[in-house]
Amino acid sequence: MKNEREKVYVWEFPVRFTHWINALCLLALSVTGYYIASPFIYAQDSTEYIMGWMRFVHFVSAYTFLMSIIIRLYWSRAGNKYACICSWIPFSGKRMGELLDDLKVYLLISKRSKSHIGHSALGGLTYLLLLGVFVFEIISGFALYSVNHTGAVWTLLGGWLTGIMYLQTIRLWHHLFMYVIIAFTLVHVYISQFSESLEETGLITSIFTGYKFIPEKDLE
Repeated sequence: MKNEREKVYVWEFPVRFTHWINALCLLALSVTGYYIASPFIYAQDSTEYIMGWMRFVHFVSAYTFLMSIIIRLYWSRAGNKYACICSWIPFSGKRMGELLDDLKVYLLISKRSKSHIGHSALGGLTYLLLLGVFVFEIISGFALYSVNHTGAVWTLLGGWLTGIMYLQTIRLWHHLFMYVIIAFTLVHVYISQFSESLEETGLITSIFTGYKFIPEKDLE
């Protein structure tokens, strides 16, 4: 009886869609961004437009990533309770307690006492911080792009940052945060596998199907 589980629709299509769009964009942005900063393939003649294509892919990925973030923020208000980023902020004492419990589980100090339906407290806080990193990457990227472009749009998207930070400082932080995102990705994959082994709720497949299988005792 205690092993009975209920199929719960957690991640709606816009959440799953933006998750994978973000993943693809970040992969493209990281590879092309690294190349732009330190070219590792060199053209043999003038017909090989390698840097041009790398920059083109980088810019297209950046615009796509920006739109994906906007859609995700919109769906935070329009979607179900599991899509709301408000739940990522550990305001209450209960959420702070859950955050500490999550840390104990991942540090192998204690075992998971309850399956998470949406994001865990620690996961939510991590995604909130990651969103801040994403926003800075977008703003700093457009700040660098605005150097060769004029107009209110470019100033609004990031050009204003050049009035606060030196251009080379912006470029440095833009590049360093790329490594933060790469490190997060590796930890994210590991934690997802680790959590699935503990809870067996279909966490990995849920980002494809939207459904988790939650024990009845853990349902709200």
